[in-house]
Amino acid sequence: MELEEADDGGQESAAPAPAPIRRLEEAVVNRIAAGEVIQRPASALKELLENSLDAGATSISVVVKDGGLKLIQISDNGHGIRSEDLPILCERHTTSKLRQFEDLQNISTLGFRGEALASITFVAHLSVTTMTEGQTHGYKVTYKDGQMEGEPRPCAAVKGTQITVENLFYNVAARRKAFKNPSEEYGRILDVVSRYAVHKIRASFSCKKHGDNRADIHTVASPSHTDAIRAVYGPGVARELISLSVSDDDPSRATFKMQGYISSANYTSKRTVMVLFINDRLVECGTLKKAIEVVYATILPKASKPFIYMSISLPPEHVDVNVHPTKREVSFLNQESLVDSIQQAVEAKLLESNNTRTFTTQTLLPGASPAADRFEEDRPSPSPPGFLTMRQKTPVNMLVRTDSTNPAGRLHAFLHKKRDSMGLAETENELAATRRAVRQRRNPKESADLTSVQELLAAIDRQCHSGLSEIMKHCMYIGMADDVLALAQCKTRLYVLNVVNLSKELVYQQVLRRFAHFNSVTLSNPAPLFDLLLLALDEEERTGRWHESDGPKDQIAQLNVELLLCKAEMLREYFSIDIDEQGNLCSLPLVIDQYTPDMDRLPRFVLNLGNNVDWENERECFETFAAAIGDFYAMHPPCLPNPDREEGSEIYRVGKSKKDLNTDEQELSMNGSDLEEAEKVIELRAEAQTVWAQREWTIQHILFPAMKLFLKPPNHLANDGSVIQIACLENLYKIFERC
Repeated sequence: MELEEADDGGQESAAPAPAPIRRLEEAVVNRIAAGEVIQRPASALKELLENSLDAGATSISVVVKDGGLKLIQISDNGHGIRSEDLPILCERHTTSKLRQFEDLQNISTLGFRGEALASITFVAHLSVTTMTEGQTHGYKVTYKDGQMEGEPRPCAAVKGTQITVENLFYNVAARRKAFKNPSEEYGRILDVVSRYAVHKIRASFSCKKHGDNRADIHTVASPSHTDAIRAVYGPGVARELISLSVSDDDPSRATFKMQGYISSANYTSKRTVMVLFINDRLVECGTLKKAIEVVYATILPKASKPFIYMSISLPPEHVDVNVHPTKREVSFLNQESLVDSIQQAVEAKLLESNNTRTFTTQTLLPGASPAADRFEEDRPSPSPPGFLTMRQKTPVNMLVRTDSTNPAGRLHAFLHKKRDSMGLAETENELAATRRAVRQRRNPKESADLTSVQELLAAIDRQCHSGLSEIMKHCMYIGMADDVLALAQCKTRLYVLNVVNLSKELVYQQVLRRFAHFNSVTLSNPAPLFDLLLLALDEEERTGRWHESDGPKDQIAQLNVELLLCKAEMLREYFSIDIDEQGNLCSLPLVIDQYTPDMDRLPRFVLNLGNNVDWENERECFETFAAAIGDFYAMHPPCLPNPDREEGSEIYRVGKSKKDLNTDEQELSMNGSDLEEAEKVIELRAEAQTVWAQREWTIQHILFPAMKLFLKPPNHLANDGSVIQIACLENLYKIFERC
């Protein structure tokens, strides 16, 4: 293929010629420099504030309009400006603080480049009124683009200087439009004034908006930095300050002295406030700030951000102040060593202050008694004498009423207890011991090596519902609504929980977590598997789930016994289920401490092992086996009807009670067999009451603490009615307000 010839006769297009280098006009250079030095209104104020301090001022007042864009006026009582220096005051690189470059090695003033006033004149209208000591009048002069406009005009004045900056960035439209929120810019100005007011305690500061009578910041000369912090940041900050002092004179590490204050463990804030001065110069040091925040995050993981004030003194020859256009940063020798020394000192001080922490508590209701059976490890240490505890105001619709006795919020706490019974103290001691055992119990640290078990555990974590998890961790047991549903309170919401479904899921998860690490419960009398299976098959026949076409019961039971005998070694090793050679069940696993399942459901459990467990595939085997144990250990309603329910009371009703039969013999109309039957009914009722009371006690004191510790609720529990919200305090308040 031949290439087509170009239209220009084959000649290559000429490369563009290089652009000529030109010298920028002076106005352009000055405008660019002004944009670097004066970045926003707060930058201009900082430069003017430092000039006032360099002039020896002890009183500085600032007036601001529209966040500093319309007006910044700063007045001081410093030594003023000589009238003969006014013509060159706002020219670039004119200064009284520096003669030659070597003077930077020992610079002690805040300004030194002579660019601040010049930069302001290129982007704003600036006027100066000044008077030096000994003069009879002052002078006022205006500047534009670094040049004085006209001659200085004599005027009435007081000793010092007043500088007015108007229409900042009037000729930089893009920069001015970027400042859309004057309130935000005014906040930055207040921040600059606040920091200098904290450090320069021998001077008084005030800052207010134009037209306001009251200053937003007003400080007077104070004897200490804590007084200045109290005046600027409030008593809440000053109350929680810890004095800090660090020094080092080893030239190989860092030569410095640091004085300052840090907040204690009781201080709370959403952001870090760090007021840092190095050689009296307001600067920022991200490395030091991050190092201190790491200390607070390590010692107080849930604490808020700290308040920090530090004044560091370094040899002037160790500091390079000319590293940032706005002098916001400095560079100094041995920075890593200095930061490390301060970090260690902060850590030591913070650890020392940890013994004076205070916590907000809720006032007890009238007549409520203090908790007598709290866990010892949860009991807070007493506050030091005279140490006040701060209480935060809570909206009335967010107040949660709970009983002071433990467990909080239960219905039984509203009933009066007889304290003169010796059995009551013993019961409370047993209750405390049970709770302590449940809380101190943790899952084994060694996890199962089998991949299938690890996959099942990962699936539990992956399917965990975060909302239900928070409810489970913070809910308080109230009472049983019926045989299956329990009432529980979480913050300002009331829920009904299906204890059967929740306990079944809890046991399922615990079986997988404690895989091959179970403790065992030995049966007092070994139970023959064959007999248990026959009992289960009889129950299946009564409920219509077994028919003659399924095969003889004896044959089905024998096949299941042989199956379980073949799996006996695995059951003993992984699940602590011991089956002897004769086919007797000797032990069961202890899945939840202090809890044993209802043995009336043992036959059904054995039948489930034979019928519902997939013994062929490893993962499905462990999953279905854990589900079978979960169904067995779940807190089902007892087989005996509840005598406290209407249907149960009918079952246990007899013509006359035993007491009546013994005291009313003349009207006795029952024969001996009827009396014996009545006594059996009464005994059965008493047994049922004991069983149901024990179940409710177990739900309250064992199931709920275990769920708080171990349960990771899966997503399906949020949709199948296992957890239902039935009331919300905030919504109830809205309803009552409408009424």
